Amino acid sequence: MANALLRFFIARNGLREMPPRAGRMTDLLTTIYDKLPARLRSIAATFYGYRLRSWRYGPETEQLVDEALSRDEWRPEKWHTWQQQRLAYTLHRAATRVPYYRAYWQRRRRGGDKGSWEYLENWPVLGKQTLREQPEAFVADDCNIKFLYSDQTSGTTGTPLKLWYDKKALHAWHALFEARARRWHGVTRHENWATLGGRQVIPPHVKHPPFWVWNSPMRQLYLSSSHISTENVGFFVDALDRYAVTHMVAYPSIAATLAAEAQRLNRKPASLLVVISIAEPLTDDRRQIIEVGLGCVARETYGMSEIVAEATECRARTLHLWPELGWIEVFSDTEDMEAPLGATGRIICTSLLNEAMPLIRYDVGDRTKRVSEDLSCSCGRTLPIIEAIEGRTNDLLLTEDNRRLYIPLSFVLNGLPIREAQIVQESLNQVRFRYVPADGFTQSAEQLIVERIKSRLVGFRIIIEPVSKIARDRNGKFQAVVRNVKRTDQQAAYNG
Repeated sequence: MANALLRFFIARNGLREMPPRAGRMTDLLTTIYDKLPARLRSIAATFYGYRLRSWRYGPETEQLVDEALSRDEWRPEKWHTWQQQRLAYTLHRAATRVPYYRAYWQRRRRGGDKGSWEYLENWPVLGKQTLREQPEAFVADDCNIKFLYSDQTSGTTGTPLKLWYDKKALHAWHALFEARARRWHGVTRHENWATLGGRQVIPPHVKHPPFWVWNSPMRQLYLSSSHISTENVGFFVDALDRYAVTHMVAYPSIAATLAAEAQRLNRKPASLLVVISIAEPLTDDRRQIIEVGLGCVARETYGMSEIVAEATECRARTLHLWPELGWIEVFSDTEDMEAPLGATGRIICTSLLNEAMPLIRYDVGDRTKRVSEDLSCSCGRTLPIIEAIEGRTNDLLLTEDNRRLYIPLSFVLNGLPIREAQIVQESLNQVRFRYVPADGFTQSAEQLIVERIKSRLVGFRIIIEPVSKIARDRNGKFQAVVRNVKRTDQQAAYNG
C-alpha cells in the first residue's frame, strides 16, 4: 500500500515523468487515492517527502546557503568574471556532450562554417517547440536519464515539456531558494511552512476538513486551493495556526483569495510572517489583499522549471536575479538581436547550473525591459536587477461559489496522443477543451479527457472540440488557459 501511495503521489502531481502508457495507471491510482481517508493521504505525502528531501537537500546544503548569501554583495565585475568562466564551460559541454547541439555543430562544419562554439553570439536561439519535440536530445550523453530527477511542465502551448536535472543542480537551486527567498525574509526550511498551489492533494468531492496533507519530512503543509471558500476559510486558518506555519509558498491569486476570505472573518494566522509568491506576477492589488488579510508581508519570485533564470524580491521590493542559474540576454521581439537599453523584449537564457540538460540561448517565453547593469538597490545587495516580467498569465478558473481552480494541462494530457491543447472558460460553469489530435487518437482518449477534467471541475459542463491548430497571438504564442467569463460574472465571483 505504501508503495502504491508513493507511486500515486509522484504521478499525480507531475513530480516525475511518466511513460506514455502510464496514463491509465495514473488514473487508477488517482481513483484509489481519492477514496482514502485523510490519514492515509498524509502518509502518501510523507512517503514522497522522504524522496523529495533527498533530491533537494544534502549534508552540504547549509554551506551552500552561506556561500550564496556571501555572494549577494559581489561587485558586478566579479559576477561577470564568474559567469564568463561558467559560460565557457557550459558552451563546450553542450557542443561536445549534448546530442542535439553536437549534431547542430557537425552540420555547420559540413557546410563549411568555421564559426566557433566558444562564442555565445554564434549560437542560435532555441524555441520551446524544438525542446518539446525532442527533449532527450538535450540531455548530456554522460548522464543516465534513469538516475536523473525528471519533471514536466505544460508550458505556454499546453503540451508537456519534459525536463531532467542532476542532484547537484537541484541541491544548488534549493540552497539558493533557501538563501534568497527564505533567509532574506527571516524564515528557514527548518520551520513549518505551507504550500498553496495548483496540485490537487484533496479530492474534489471532500466536503469536510482536513483540506490539506502534511508532509512530515519536509515540514510542509500542502493546502488544497480548490477547497477555499467562505465556509471553509476558518479551517484553513486553524490549520496554519495548529502547525505554527511561519511562511507560505503560494500562487498569489490563490493566496489573495484565502486572504480576502480570512479578512471577512477577521482571522489572521498567528505565526505567519511572509507569503512567497510563485508562478504568477504579484500585482499591487494582490499584494495588498494578502498583506492585509493574512497580516504578513508578501514577496515576489520569478522563475521556471527549466531553472535557467530566477529572481527574488528584497525588502525594497526589487527583483534581484540569481546569476548562478543562467546568462540572460534581452532580445527584440522581431529579431534575434539584443534589444536597446530601456526597451522591452524577449528573455533569452543560457544554462549555467544544470549540467545534465544545458540549454543555450533558450527563449523562455517571457518578456522584460533591458536595464542597465549598474542599477543599485537600497537593500545593499549588488545582485543584478530585473524589471517586472511580462507574459505570464493567470491560469485559474472561476467558480460560482467564489473559488479559484487550477488544472495543469500535463495532468489532462498525460499519456494521450495530443499535439497541443487549450482550456477556455466560457462561463462560471462551462469550459471548452480545444485540442489538436495526433496519430493514434481514439474515442476512448476523448472520454478519458472528459473524465480527467470532470475530476477537477465538479459541476462544470465540458465541451470537447478537436481543431487543426490553436490560434496564436501576434508573438506566435497562445494561452494554455483562457478565461472568457463576462466581467460582471468575474466581479460577482470575486465579491462572493
